[in-house]
Amino acid sequence: MRRLVISYILRSTSSFHPPTTKPQRSTLFSHLSTSPPNPIRVPTHSQLSSTTLLRVPNLHEARTQGSNHAVGLLHEAITSNPNPYDDLETALSQTGVVLTTPIVSKILQRLQFDEKTAFRFFTWAGGHQAQQHYSHEPTTYNEMIDILSSTKYKNKQFRIIIDMLDYMKRNNKTSVPTDVMLEILRKYCERYLTHVQKFAKRKRIRVKTQPEINALNYVLDAFCKCGLVKEAEGLVNKMRFKIKPDSNTYNVLFFGCCRVRDPKKAVRLLEEMIQAGHKPENFTYCAAVDSFCQAGMVDEAAELFEFMVTKGSAVSAPTARTFALMIVALAKSDRVEECFELIGRMMSMGCLPDVSTYKDVVEGMCEAGKVEEAYRFVDEMSGRGYPPDIVTYNCFLRVLCESKKSDEAVRLYKRMSCAPSVQTYNMLIGMFFEVGDADGAYGTWREMDERGCDQDVETYCVMVNGLFECGRDKEACFLLEEVVSKGLKLPYRAFDSFLMRLSEVGNIKVIHKVSEHMKKFYNHSMARRFALSEKRKSTKLRGK
Repeated sequence: MRRLVISYILRSTSSFHPPTTKPQRSTLFSHLSTSPPNPIRVPTHSQLSSTTLLRVPNLHEARTQGSNHAVGLLHEAITSNPNPYDDLETALSQTGVVLTTPIVSKILQRLQFDEKTAFRFFTWAGGHQAQQHYSHEPTTYNEMIDILSSTKYKNKQFRIIIDMLDYMKRNNKTSVPTDVMLEILRKYCERYLTHVQKFAKRKRIRVKTQPEINALNYVLDAFCKCGLVKEAEGLVNKMRFKIKPDSNTYNVLFFGCCRVRDPKKAVRLLEEMIQAGHKPENFTYCAAVDSFCQAGMVDEAAELFEFMVTKGSAVSAPTARTFALMIVALAKSDRVEECFELIGRMMSMGCLPDVSTYKDVVEGMCEAGKVEEAYRFVDEMSGRGYPPDIVTYNCFLRVLCESKKSDEAVRLYKRMSCAPSVQTYNMLIGMFFEVGDADGAYGTWREMDERGCDQDVETYCVMVNGLFECGRDKEACFLLEEVVSKGLKLPYRAFDSFLMRLSEVGNIKVIHKVSEHMKKFYNHSMARRFALSEKRKSTKLRGK
């Protein structure tokens, strides 16, 4: 048998003639390969033996290596641009990768838990900005549909988009016609958005808006959350002659523009919304101002704020919350004078500050390192007849304690115009232990006794934990015995951590006392009820 195989190979090699023209290589292989493949060498009769076989280079292996390199380039571009406002499409185009179905499938598999980024990449790959010779095949459509419907939440959010992709897959289309899109929206309304029609029928109310507009708004919201604002605008323009946009449509597009940080388009949408007869709500403006301020676009936020004041209605007039956002943004940008001018403007417009306003402004200034400006704001508001309360002071103090600014925290504590609460002392004690000042914590404890402020369980927990941290085990054990004598109930997490500390110290006596004390708070009936409910659950699972 071996002789027959060798003779067959010799006959095939004697009749082998290389072609005169070179075969054409695939586009992907020519683009990705960096070195020419090894030539096929045909052994002679003297080189053949009973164990010699012809080795042809594996073209599939070379393609796989090239596709892995391309997938790496695309995935790196995607991970480098994770935010909705990043120009992901340009970064993907600059990689220069020639798309194929295996490459797109591998990228989708890597993004299977990030459905928004996966759908954005899928849209870019099948759109005009990608290579013109590539088009999605049914396998990639199926993978994208699986990603968008992998959970109950995703299936609900992207249900209409899934129907669109299914139509494009079955009909080999790159887009959905207007009539088909209208039919998809109508079917969605008839199946899932029936509450409005049922209510109108029961109350005999005539609904003026088209029911399909609610489904369209769901689609636009999904597009905008994926960072595909241009595609959402294109869909609105495409369906404008069939479905008239409402205020929610403009709000969705407006939030999408804020998400991708395009303030000019957002303001233009607001103007178009007002011209169409819709009135933007205050929530819309506040969300936009907040997003622009967080992105550092203070000038754009100020422009939108002026638009609220000049062109807004009574419903969309700026509130104290809107003023607080702008005041903090100006303070972070070192525009202190403009900040306090805006405070005076807020008072002149009748927007009186409340606890939340104080909290937002003071916390924002302190987190930005503008402690003196925060003091100035408190003094100015106090001079105008709006002194802060203990909640405002505690918010101020919390930021200083978390920043470990002990001198500023003590300074604020001494200038409080109202009586401090137990939360005030708890924050001071925790801060002193964090900076390593146990004497300051003891001084705060004694001051609580002098002012007649009783310690609560949180005070004891902070004190005991701090004493264990700084190595004062005897004082910590003494306080734990005081907790037992007062009959206070420790939180279970604190109780577990204290037992671990006591076991490290080796104080068996205090461990026994604290354990016996905590047994008093053990509710046997509740424990039995919980055990029975867990048993019923396990029985039901076994029955299934």
